[in-house]
Amino acid sequence: MGLYKNLFKQTAIYGLATVIPRMFSFLLVPLYTGLLPKAEYGKVSIIFAGMIFFNVILSYGMETAFFRFYNKETNKSAVVETTSISIFWTSISFLFVSLLFRNTISSWAKIDEQYISYTIWILVLDALVIVPFSKLRVKQQPVKYAIIKIGNVAVNLFLNLFFLSYLPAIATSNPDSILRSLYLEDFQIGYIFVSNIVASLLTFIVLSPNYFKLKWHFDYKLWKQMMQYGTPIMIAGIAFAINEQFDKILLGYLLPLDIADAEVGVYSACYKLGLFMVLYRTAYTLGIEPFFFSHSENKDAPQTYATITKYFVIFGSFILLSVIVFADILKVIMIQDESYWEAMKVVPLIILANFFLGIYTNLSVWYKLIDKTHIGAYISIVGAIITLALNFLLIPTMSYYGSAIATIAAYGSMMFISYYFGNKYYPIPYDINKIALYLLISIGFSAISFYGFRENYFVGIPLLLIFLYFIYHNEKELLMKIIKRKNN
Repeated sequence: MGLYKNLFKQTAIYGLATVIPRMFSFLLVPLYTGLLPKAEYGKVSIIFAGMIFFNVILSYGMETAFFRFYNKETNKSAVVETTSISIFWTSISFLFVSLLFRNTISSWAKIDEQYISYTIWILVLDALVIVPFSKLRVKQQPVKYAIIKIGNVAVNLFLNLFFLSYLPAIATSNPDSILRSLYLEDFQIGYIFVSNIVASLLTFIVLSPNYFKLKWHFDYKLWKQMMQYGTPIMIAGIAFAINEQFDKILLGYLLPLDIADAEVGVYSACYKLGLFMVLYRTAYTLGIEPFFFSHSENKDAPQTYATITKYFVIFGSFILLSVIVFADILKVIMIQDESYWEAMKVVPLIILANFFLGIYTNLSVWYKLIDKTHIGAYISIVGAIITLALNFLLIPTMSYYGSAIATIAAYGSMMFISYYFGNKYYPIPYDINKIALYLLISIGFSAISFYGFRENYFVGIPLLLIFLYFIYHNEKELLMKIIKRKNN
């Protein structure tokens, strides 16, 4: 029992360390959209999308390989030393080569050279803390891990607020202030990256003692084994990054130059309204994955997985409908500049796409339990191919709406592929009829509310209440059991 209690405690802490940073990024959306023109916010979004790819490349699967070999090898210090040295030198090499060719990169990417330099430093500093963070996890120090992770985003949030809101006000009201020397006009994007650099640098400084403790002994044979294990993971990571972020980069390339950045800006801002589903999916995944593995040997495991998936869909369907019904209220809170609202039509597609990804995560338990994780990489690659093909096909005529269609098609395909092969190799008795019914009703009600009676809450709220009653009517037997248990 103590094992499960400890597992739950650590999972909860790691969950907070993941969800809280996402919530902080949620707070930055109204700040950026309130202060930055659409084109400027588009540039920021394209750069951050590109950073996701390079984060995957600079870790090249070594983080997962570290966990695998640390638990497998008897000489654990060799795993720490080899992984740390490998990440250190690849990161330093990337730093020097990228800075040397930053002008070429700037011309190719159509991004200001100054921003390229900032991005390079952020990527390297983040790569250098991969192993120190991994060590905290394998040594079961979740509190320290969470404090540093949350501290990083708290510093970033504070500096963004300071540079973008407080400093301009000080410069205007008190021009003789010493803080006035820090203020640069038309440097909003620069301040965003400076905030990220400072946060990443402070995190590196806190974790830098890990490098001073190294004996710098490199085990080449072990490194080759780790690379063989990590390379497929890197490929899967790149495929996932394509599904998650590449649409913003393609929008910047495939649309006419005079509108590209602005289109990316409005799309990225409205895309953020999908964060509620992302938070639900992320928190759920962090909590449930350990449970899946801990119950894999139980004879009733398949039925348990089926029940869990059904209730994931029920709660997710309610979140889907709720966010879409109140989307136009949320946009006022999150996106203060009305010029961004033109992309609101993508919101239902993006929320549903993230819901499909969450269902796919549930369905993917089968290939993890039978040790065929390479199948997950194949499914992600299929999703990436669909993403790329539909973006190239639809962006020239439909702009960001084509990107939203590509996203929902990719995640929907991954969901159905995983279900098909899971049913073949590791049958789980999902209640498909009920799952499909909840999903279809929530999608139908969402479509009626958003496309038929948008901002008409005399229609939207009753639809939400009808759906809640439908859930209660179908699940009241289980709900009554839970209530009776609490009373007893």
